[in-house]
Amino acid sequence: MLLNTGDGKGKSSSAIGMVFRAAGWNMRVCVIQFIKGKWKTGEERAAAKFDNVEWHALGDGFTWDTQNPEQDRATTRQIWEFAQEKIASDAYDLVLLDEIIYCVGYGWLTGEEIAEFVRQSKPERLHLLLTGRNAPQSLIDLADTATEMGLLKHAYEQGIKAAKGIEF
Repeated sequence: MLLNTGDGKGKSSSAIGMVFRAAGWNMRVCVIQFIKGKWKTGEERAAAKFDNVEWHALGDGFTWDTQNPEQDRATTRQIWEFAQEKIASDAYDLVLLDEIIYCVGYGWLTGEEIAEFVRQSKPERLHLLLTGRNAPQSLIDLADTATEMGLLKHAYEQGIKAAKGIEF
């Protein structure tokens, strides 16, 4: 298992790089996004050009200003069930659970339930990649590779909005 966490930009971007690297080697890839939802992104458009990449943007969108936390919790649970089916199917070489760690931070999933599922049900040959800030120790300990992205400076803090082709 691989894990990208930390306060810096680049967790999902690094993971998407691995997705395209695997796709370039004709590996079967499944991307499941827990937060982004209906956002139109360049990476999803690029992934559509590969016949060996499945892309599922299933979240309700950025939820830190949610008006309906129960809906967000229910959506996360549905996505987690879907992700478990995809992982256990043994149909993929790489599965990316993008931004799943945010759901742990919001209390919609626990690190231990994710870790327990991975220990019991992840096919050994499968590369599983998780992203999101504040990864719990249970997932860091389980990971073969855990990377923490550090924040030095971010355009958003200077009032610069997300740029097409850079952030999405």
